[in-house]
Amino acid sequence: MATATTNVTGTVTEKRKPVFKKVDTLKPGTTGHTLTVKVVSSKTVKVGSKATGRSTAMLMGRPTQPSRIAECLVGDETGTILFTARNEQGQ
Repeated sequence: MATATTNVTGTVTEKRKPVFKKVDTLKPGTTGHTLTVKVVSSKTVKVGSKATGRSTAMLMGRPTQPSRIAECLVGDETGTILFTARNEQGQ
């Protein structure tokens, strides 16, 4: 599953294979985990505009898209966690 990608400087970097974790092994404040979970429930908590004043996207002439935030209760056989999904993650 590891594939190569080209970054901005033109160099090729090798992607690492994902290491799947279980919910009970997660620690507060850590990021970048790969999980296989089932969504128990999902509730949209915010639908708003990303633009507050003059955003970078507006200055570059691109239209801004509304941002969505959803709180999702997800879990596996070892436990459940509250996952904050942003934009396409919450679909």
